Amino acid sequence: MTDLAVRLLALADEDIAVRNRLIDSGELFDGYHPHMAAVHSNNADALTAIIDAHGWPGRTLVGEKGAEAAWLIVQHAIGRPDFQRRCLTLIEASTAAGDMPGFCAAYLSDRIASFEGRPQRYGTDFDWDDNGELSPSALEDAARVDEYRAQVGLGPLAERVQQMRQQAAAEGDRAPEDLPAWRRKRREWAKATGWIQDDD
Repeated sequence: MTDLAVRLLALADEDIAVRNRLIDSGELFDGYHPHMAAVHSNNADALTAIIDAHGWPGRTLVGEKGAEAAWLIVQHAIGRPDFQRRCLTLIEASTAAGDMPGFCAAYLSDRIASFEGRPQRYGTDFDWDDNGELSPSALEDAARVDEYRAQVGLGPLAERVQQMRQQAAAEGDRAPEDLPAWRRKRREWAKATGWIQDDD
């Protein structure tokens, strides 16, 4: 395993470890926790340095696990819109060259679309619906979503919905008591972070 791969795996492991500690303490789901945000930002800085020096760390450079660790770092860097957009372009090019798994660009493009207030294609981004259930955010084409998912190696959306709801229950993640207020707060965060413009 290369030094770069080791570095990327260490960054991803720290992300997961902090997330698990915040789940255990019951703090993770009460907004974007400052400790989690700091880890995500620091990891984004570290990955930016790697990209600037070596290009996108795909399978050829860092192996399968290293490439997926790099993707996880990007996927979680929700406070860095320009970074995620830049990396999506790099991941899409790497995927086209066979150097990244197809699902990585799918997840990241869905996340960016949802934060920008656009429908997602693959149904990988979830949010609380009006019934208080964890469901996919707005879809670009619900009739074709499983077709799109299959193209990038993902299983049927119905199976993923069940998995996500089970995971949320196991981790203690529940719908906000005041869903409209929570949505307003999320939109305000998206504006302040740069995902959407004030006049959107």
